Amino acid sequence: MVVLLLSTPFVLPPLSSFRTTPTATTTPNVSLSLSASSSPMDPQIKRPRFTDFPHLSAAHRDLMVHLVSTVETRLSSHLLPSSLPPDVEYYQNETASSQGTLHIRSAHPDSPVDFILGSWLHCTTPSGSLNITTLTVYLNSKTDAPRLLMEFLQTGPTSMILILDLPPRRDMVLHKDYLQHYYVDPNLDHLRQRLQNLPEVHPYFASSLYIRCALSPAAVSVVISCGAPDRMEEIVRDQVSPVATEMLEIWLERSTRGGVELGEGETEVLEKRDRLIKESTVEIDLGSSLPRLFGDEVGSRVIGAIKEAFKL
Repeated sequence: MVVLLLSTPFVLPPLSSFRTTPTATTTPNVSLSLSASSSPMDPQIKRPRFTDFPHLSAAHRDLMVHLVSTVETRLSSHLLPSSLPPDVEYYQNETASSQGTLHIRSAHPDSPVDFILGSWLHCTTPSGSLNITTLTVYLNSKTDAPRLLMEFLQTGPTSMILILDLPPRRDMVLHKDYLQHYYVDPNLDHLRQRLQNLPEVHPYFASSLYIRCALSPAAVSVVISCGAPDRMEEIVRDQVSPVATEMLEIWLERSTRGGVELGEGETEVLEKRDRLIKESTVEIDLGSSLPRLFGDEVGSRVIGAIKEAFKL
């Protein structure tokens, strides 16, 4: 399940205290104990949960567990428990060739956080397996700060499309201080540069111009292609994990503390922009891909839960 930002020929797709310092080259192997979804397998219903990430490699799984654990721990005072029904938390098509999970936690009304949304999709295609993992955090109009987007699309053991970004919620031509505070001052662009210096990493350009304009100028949007699964594991563990962790830390430090106070009329503009982004997520991406992969009934059920979180 893709949350806004991928358009590929595979699925026609595309989430307190603020300081911890991760190690420079490794991602902690964190065991989640945050909610029921942290159980490796529910013993009663025997089906995967969101935080299992059962189809990922070890390094990729460790990274996703770390990212989700960090977000839910650091935002714990903001978040409410998940209220999704079991058939939306985990779903599959009739042949189980496509499987997916959805994880949504809304926030308290007085929080600048709107909700967090995570997912993984595993699909078997004629050309191989496709795995998509997503973590995004949406904010509300109590702040103008960027939201968080982390998406990993793996088309095989030696190929991955990676999008890491703090998508802006202001026009940065009109609001240069916004660009300065969220992107220039934390030197966000150096994260993209670190990855693109690797010979196996190349820029990724979504086919949709609309999708590209929704990203920030400092977005990490790359394709990783290497000759061996062991090399991919090494890149994910030693290069991707530190970059993703640092971007998450920057977002936690700067975005969840609240942005500038919005002036008259600015709140309305911000809310309209946020709504258009959410509508486009459903229309461009999910509305076509989920029913095709899972069938109309399952696809509609999952899209309905997402639209309810989006308030559409």
